Amino acid sequence: MTVLLRAAAGPPLDPSPDEARSRLRRELLNPEYHDQNVLDRILTTLDRWLGSTLDAAAGTPTLRAAAAIVVAVLLVTALGLLLSRIRGAPRAETVGAALTEEVVTAAELRSRARTALAEERYEDAVVEGFRALTVGQVERGRLEDRPGTTAHEVADTLAADRPALRSRILDGAMLFDLVRYGDRKATREQAVAVLALDDELAGVR
Repeated sequence: MTVLLRAAAGPPLDPSPDEARSRLRRELLNPEYHDQNVLDRILTTLDRWLGSTLDAAAGTPTLRAAAAIVVAVLLVTALGLLLSRIRGAPRAETVGAALTEEVVTAAELRSRARTALAEERYEDAVVEGFRALTVGQVERGRLEDRPGTTAHEVADTLAADRPALRSRILDGAMLFDLVRYGDRKATREQAVAVLALDDELAGVR
């Protein structure tokens, strides 16, 4: 009982559980992680946080050091449960990906895009149109066939070789991301512009 009372009267945890959670949330918002795989991002962040926590605990009284380690262990356990659920769930399409695992030709994607345009499904027309553009450039050897390649990466590569079309390529990639992953609506004019860009790039030798 005496030990418990002394523990209760001792100095506050450094860091406290609330501060630990706050630090972890702030770290996860850091933009440098945005282009990494989400699981790698979480694990890297946790590794850094644990390292700094244990380093700080090394020079503190025994009680505070033990408390910091307990908080760290609890966070690791919770993260382990979260990751096990994520790994057990069906894999979602890579965020921002213009190239996916689907085996499909540019001609097939163009057909889908034009059908969607005719049916006034402009969002589908934009997405399939930009994917047709991307796969078409893969077929011509201007892009690597690398599933998971993002629209941003596609635009950077193509714009470097096609400076006259640079602004339209970058605009098309941004529109693809906004429509496919940002749930934005698209207009007929935007869908037509993506298909026209695909036609122009297909005609460049």
